[in-house]
Amino acid sequence: MKIKILFPVLMLLCFVYANAQDSILFPKPQVVLKIKPSETDSRITKADTPHFIAYNPSNEQGKLLLFIPGTNGIVLKGPKNLFATAIEQGYAVINMSYINTPAIARICKGENLEANANCAADFRNWRVYGNTEFPLIEDASYDAIVNRLTKLLMYLSENDKQGNWNRFLENGSPKWSEIALAGQSQGGGMSAFIAKTHLVARVIDFSGGWDYSAKNEIANWYSTASVTPVDRYYGTFHKKEPMAETIEKTYKAMNIPEDHIYGFDMDVPKGKRAHSNGVRNLGYKDQWIALLGKGN
Repeated sequence: MKIKILFPVLMLLCFVYANAQDSILFPKPQVVLKIKPSETDSRITKADTPHFIAYNPSNEQGKLLLFIPGTNGIVLKGPKNLFATAIEQGYAVINMSYINTPAIARICKGENLEANANCAADFRNWRVYGNTEFPLIEDASYDAIVNRLTKLLMYLSENDKQGNWNRFLENGSPKWSEIALAGQSQGGGMSAFIAKTHLVARVIDFSGGWDYSAKNEIANWYSTASVTPVDRYYGTFHKKEPMAETIEKTYKAMNIPEDHIYGFDMDVPKGKRAHSNGVRNLGYKDQWIALLGKGN
């Protein structure tokens, strides 16, 4: 009986803490919204935890920072200090709720990779755009990141007029030139992947993945031509994370300028991971500001 009573109490305390944190990091007149993907597209049932949206209504002309979490990332537990910094820089922020499991590294390996050297690119294309079937994962076409973003922007345009969300839409699609992309791990790779075929305002890849085309060969898509100029790309990694060398190699394959690659090296708190330290450690705020640039 005590356990049955304790669980709801703990959930309530977590809810109270999260909302208290939001009010501190995003004080009025800033706006915080939490909207389930299914509210914007009734077909969506998987990965239906809320998107996190935050902005300052006075930044009427600011760009959008779309943040895409990594594998197993929980949107409402996202790097809110980073988001608060982005708003200070003039951005509106969306932390995207999407299907982020399984990881590419779990699928595009072994026999799957031997059978298809473009496995990672095909995986990303299906999860981002949902327009070319990839049978090794169960995502539906409407689960795709771009559909979720489009439907969310349409929903916000209709239901949150003060946010002026129409400026991020063009002919019923995201207006990529007004959108900066950022993401952690799998999400960092998704950001770079989108920027290859859309002209976006900026790309910030935090420790973004390690796709392969064959054993010990990074994926071919990293070195393909990019519609977004390479001087708008930024990449970070922590020098102590296990895949640091490979991540840096992918950045160089994308021709990210040397001074746009950040090798973080602050101590990682006990029990935490170096892989996610770059988006979590407030000690990097000066670097975040440089990575974000001005959003308005």
